[in-house]
Amino acid sequence: MKSIMKPSEFAAWVDYYELCPFDDMHRYHRPAALIAQSMRGGEMQPLLEILVPGERPSSDYSDADLKTMEAFGIKPPVG
Repeated sequence: MKSIMKPSEFAAWVDYYELCPFDDMHRYHRPAALIAQSMRGGEMQPLLEILVPGERPSSDYSDADLKTMEAFGIKPPVG
């Protein structure tokens, strides 16, 4: 049996998506860079530049980035 999402839940997801869009940077590139950083250490910015050539991803960490780092047991760089 398929579940049906309630309109209120759908509206909540729409609100969430407007605040935190599901872009490739946060879905694929940053998690991959976090995993690579956890395995070898070093700075994350060069890893992001390899994963996203031609773009200059921001080095600022969003709340989602910080929570992902916490989940992987990584402490964000200070400064």
